[in-house]
Amino acid sequence: MISYRIDIADAHAHLFRVTLTIPDPATPQRLSLPVWIPGSYLVREFARHLSAMEAKQGTRRVPLTQLDKTSWQADCGARSPLVVSYLVYAFDTSVRTAFLDARRGFFNGTSLLLRVEGREAEPQRMELRELPRAWQVATAMPPVKIDAAGRGTYEAASYDALVDHPVELGSFWRGRFEAQGVPHELVVSGALPDVDTDRLLADARRICETEIAFWHGSAKPPFERYVFMLNAVDDGYGGLEHRASTALIAARRDLPQRGKTETSDAYVTLLGLISHEYFHTWNVKRLRPRDFDRYDYTQENYTELLWFFEGFTSYYDDLLLLRAGLIDDARYLKLVAKTISGVLSAPGRKVQSVAQASFDAWVKYYRSDENTPNATISYYTKGSLVALALDLSLREAKGSLDEVMRRLWARSEGGPIGENDIAQALRDVAGRSLADELRAWVHGTDDLPLQPLLERFGVQWQPQPATLAQRLGLRVSESALTGVKVSHVLRGGAAERAGVSTGDELLAVDGWRIRRIDDAQRLLRPGMPTPLLLSRDQRVLTLPLVLPKDGEPAGGVALALDAKPSRTALALRKAWFAG
Repeated sequence: MISYRIDIADAHAHLFRVTLTIPDPATPQRLSLPVWIPGSYLVREFARHLSAMEAKQGTRRVPLTQLDKTSWQADCGARSPLVVSYLVYAFDTSVRTAFLDARRGFFNGTSLLLRVEGREAEPQRMELRELPRAWQVATAMPPVKIDAAGRGTYEAASYDALVDHPVELGSFWRGRFEAQGVPHELVVSGALPDVDTDRLLADARRICETEIAFWHGSAKPPFERYVFMLNAVDDGYGGLEHRASTALIAARRDLPQRGKTETSDAYVTLLGLISHEYFHTWNVKRLRPRDFDRYDYTQENYTELLWFFEGFTSYYDDLLLLRAGLIDDARYLKLVAKTISGVLSAPGRKVQSVAQASFDAWVKYYRSDENTPNATISYYTKGSLVALALDLSLREAKGSLDEVMRRLWARSEGGPIGENDIAQALRDVAGRSLADELRAWVHGTDDLPLQPLLERFGVQWQPQPATLAQRLGLRVSESALTGVKVSHVLRGGAAERAGVSTGDELLAVDGWRIRRIDDAQRLLRPGMPTPLLLSRDQRVLTLPLVLPKDGEPAGGVALALDAKPSRTALALRKAWFAG
C-alpha cells in the first residue's frame, strides 16, 4: 500500500520530513503536489515549499527530473518499492496550508503529500510516530493502529480522501460529545487559560444536533465521526471544510470566558463559523457542483455555483444558530441587516452577477485589491441574500428552502448537482418555475426585492443615515496617531469625482487638520466645493471635494420585528425562524 511517513525534521526551522513509499511503481513514476486546496479557490503553489527531494530503490539512488512547477518523474524500476523523501517548509498559521514550530504542528495533505499519479484511487496510509513526548494527534482520518495520544498509522480510501483529512499536532485541549449518536471531537490549540471550554463544547453540540436534524430528522449523518480543530491566535478568523472535520482559526479574545455568561458579537461570529463549516459537510463536500465531481489538482476548477454552495451555506449558518437557541430573533435580524448593508454598499453588485463572481473566484474574490468593491460582489453575502429571497418566496407559496435542500440531497444521494437540478427542486417545492427569479437574482445585477418580502413576514426595513465616509464614497483606515488613509474609493462617489485615490493620506479640509474622517463633518457643506488637502507619493495636493446632499447616497439598513404584525405575517415569521 502507498504510505507516507511524516516526521519533524526541525521544528525551529519549521520543517516536516515526508517519506513516501510506493510499492510496484510505474516505470517511470510521476509525482505531483496539488496547486490548490478544495474549498479555497486560489492557486497557492504549495510545491514552492518542497526541498531536498531524493528517491531510492533499496540502496540505489533513483534519478528525479522536475517536469514543471509541481511535478517530478522518478526513473525507477518496476518491482522494488520506490522511496521518496523530501522536506516541507511549514509556517503558515492559516487553515489552508501547513504550520510547524516547537509548540504546535498542523497540515493539510495538499501541502505535504505528493500524489502518486495513476494510483490515486488506491488506499493510502499515513504514519505519525516520532513526535515530542507531550504532543497529541487529532484527525478524522480512520486509524489503523494508534496509541492513546493518536500516534500511529491511519488509512484513507484514496488520495482524495487522504488530503481531505487535516491533522492537528501539539499539546491541545480536547473535548468530546455525541450528536444524534455520532462521536464528535473539538480540539482547541493556543487558547487562554480561562477559556470556557464547557460552554464552547455545549454550544458546538447544539449546532451539530440542529444541523443533523435539518438534513436527516432523527437519522444519523453520513459520517462515522467528526473533528473540529480550532486554532486560537492573537488575531485571525477563518475556516475550511472537510468531509469529516473542519479547521478553524479565531482570535483568543473571541472565545467564551469562564464566569462570563453574556454572548459577545465576536463569540456569535465564531459560532456562525462553526455552523458554516459544519453545514458544508453536506453542502459542498457531498452535495457538490458537478464541476467538482473529480478534482483536478493541477489547475483552477471553475464553477458558477459558489453562490449556492457558499452563499446558501452562509444563509443557513446564522439561521441555524437561531433555531439552535444560541441567538434570539433580534440578534438574527441584526446579522441579516449587516449582510444586506454590506451588499448594498458595494458598487460591484451592479457590475457582476453572483454566478459570474463564482466563476471568477480564482482571480477576484481570492485576489482582492483596492478595486474589488467596484468590480465584483461576494458570492457569500449576495448568495446568502438570494437564499433569503428564495426562502421567503417559497414560504409564501407554502414551501420552504429547507425542503429544496433536502430534496436535492435525496435526489442526488448526496452527490454532484448542476443549476438545472437546483431549478427543478425549486419548481417542485414552489409548484411553479422560478426561472425568472434565478435569471434576475443569480445571473442579473439588479437589487433583490428584500424589503417587500421581509415586510410581509413582519420585519420592518429601517434605512439608516449614511456615515460621512459612505456619503463621500470612501473606505479608510484611521487613528489619532496615523491620520486618515484611504483604502478604497468607491465607483461614482464624491471622492472619486474629486480625484481621491487609494493610498492617499487625507490631511486637512478647508484649512483644518483632520485625524479622523468624521473630523471633516463640520467643515464640509453639501453641494459646495471644499478644499481637501492630501498627501500622495510625497506630494501635497489640494482637490475640490463636494459633499452630496443629505440622503445621498443611502446608508445601511436595520431590521426590526414589527410589534403589531398581521396574523399572516406573524405565522410566516414564526415558521421561518423555527424551521
